[in-house]
Amino acid sequence: MTPIRHNQQDGGPRGGGRRDGSRQSDGDAVLDAVRDCVLAVGVRRTTLTDVARRAGVSRMTLYRRWPDVRTLVGDLMTREWVDAATRAMPGPRPGEPARALVVDGLVAGVEAFRAHPLFRKIVDVDPELLLPYVLDRRGASQEALLELLAAGLADGHADGSVRVRPAALQARSLLLIVQSFTLSLRTMTDEDDPDLTSAAFLGELRTILERTLTP
Repeated sequence: MTPIRHNQQDGGPRGGGRRDGSRQSDGDAVLDAVRDCVLAVGVRRTTLTDVARRAGVSRMTLYRRWPDVRTLVGDLMTREWVDAATRAMPGPRPGEPARALVVDGLVAGVEAFRAHPLFRKIVDVDPELLLPYVLDRRGASQEALLELLAAGLADGHADGSVRVRPAALQARSLLLIVQSFTLSLRTMTDEDDPDLTSAAFLGELRTILERTLTP
């Protein structure tokens, strides 16, 4: 699968121009700081002053690149979600069909997202931040995930393990499925019922994906 590059639609450190890597390093330090703030107090109680203090930069430095906390958190979510998804995707396994890699990666990705401390904090404290990306538009992290999925599906078309349909359509359809499992799974589970545990639903997700993609 092709590597992911940050899409700057609404995420990924902004700015640029210096090629020594210092801007990327500075941006990562700021994103690390806002992550610490959000995990500690949530998004609504995080201020640019708090982030600047934790990152060891001036507020003016932040304002030049991020006009407000929500924009900064949007970039943080892009970095964290894309990293989690990329880590969940298995590496090449010689002789194994591409479909297995896609399915394994998506199921592992749902598990990784649901366990991610930033995701859990936002869902518990500031869930409204996620609504625009569920109801109105795709964000940078979704675009990056679609790019990763489309590459895996193209590999599956080539080796005959994935039903041939337009890769963009398939990738977006798969993302709709896994988003629902990621965001809404806890509304359907009953951990006291062995048939309705999180693990049982992830098994069903695997079946759904396999049957959707098998030629």
